[in-house]
Amino acid sequence: MNVTKTELRRQMRRLKASHTAAELQSLSAAVVHRLLLTEAWQQAHTILLYHSLPDEVETHSLIAEAALTKTVLLPVVVGDDLILRYYSATAQMTVGAFGIGEPTGTEFTDYADIDLAVVPGMAFTADGCRLGRGRGYYDRLLPRLTRALKIGLCWPFQLVDTMPTTHHDVRMDAVVA
Repeated sequence: MNVTKTELRRQMRRLKASHTAAELQSLSAAVVHRLLLTEAWQQAHTILLYHSLPDEVETHSLIAEAALTKTVLLPVVVGDDLILRYYSATAQMTVGAFGIGEPTGTEFTDYADIDLAVVPGMAFTADGCRLGRGRGYYDRLLPRLTRALKIGLCWPFQLVDTMPTTHHDVRMDAVVA
């Protein structure tokens, strides 16, 4: 049975809602631990992360910890695009579009310097297909990151066998669940 992107997003929202906040926090800790063990994470110097929403693998403590030893970038929604800004422990954060925490500091434009991009999604396949929220922000940003390894981050129940894709959907190099 072929499922549409809209149906798959709806399915994922139901699955997320079937878990308690404590369960999702516990699952997040395990997923983040697996990410920290990857060679890609250990060798990366400049990392694009995301400031998680309540229905995403929690990254707030990961961001703070990473900023101690790595250059951390976070996306900021500007119109129909994402720009990147530096994050540091002293960064001023504001609530941006869609309720996402965004740093207010200096913009980062040296995309070729990014070693690793850790990307959220509604669902992923093991071979790297990603279903986002449907607005295409990451699909427009990621092609600019010419050198970065792209890792999708999700809870294990967000892994699916197949999903519909289109030509502009950017595939992940790896998925950590």
